[in-house]
Amino acid sequence: MKYGVAIFPSKKLQDLANSYRKRYDTKYAFIPPHLTLKPTFEATDMEISTIAEQLKGIAQKCNPFTMSVTKTKSFQPVSNTIYFKVELSEGLQELHDALNNEDFMKSESEHAFVPHITIAQDLSDNEHSDVLGQLSMLDISHEEEVKRVHLLYQLEDGAWTVYETFRLGAE
Repeated sequence: MKYGVAIFPSKKLQDLANSYRKRYDTKYAFIPPHLTLKPTFEATDMEISTIAEQLKGIAQKCNPFTMSVTKTKSFQPVSNTIYFKVELSEGLQELHDALNNEDFMKSESEHAFVPHITIAQDLSDNEHSDVLGQLSMLDISHEEEVKRVHLLYQLEDGAWTVYETFRLGAE
């Protein structure tokens, strides 16, 4: 089964992201707006219980932190994906590093960590240019406290749902 680890932002930020995602994001129906901490990985039912225990330990060692969303950016020319940029804070970096190193699931991240919340993807070049032009004029200035991370799994229809939620900091 496929799993991943993510942060879900507040309803206010999700509503803002969804106002664009419902029109420009092909994955809109499959998962709410989120910040991916650990990309998709495969695990068996036996393995996931061990992974969940490890994740609980990692979450307890990492303190809650402030997440700041500052502007709209794009991954072009790599892909026509548009996103809300999340500033890389010390707390976010610490959590990402703990989830993407040899100690956790014997895996390291394949890509540089660019914290973001996707709002548009799979756009044509012209559509990407138009949408990015519109969205780059938005004044996005949002801060919120992150207190939880979520272990997700993918259903047969491609949708993602929460397997378990972990609170950051000692319980």
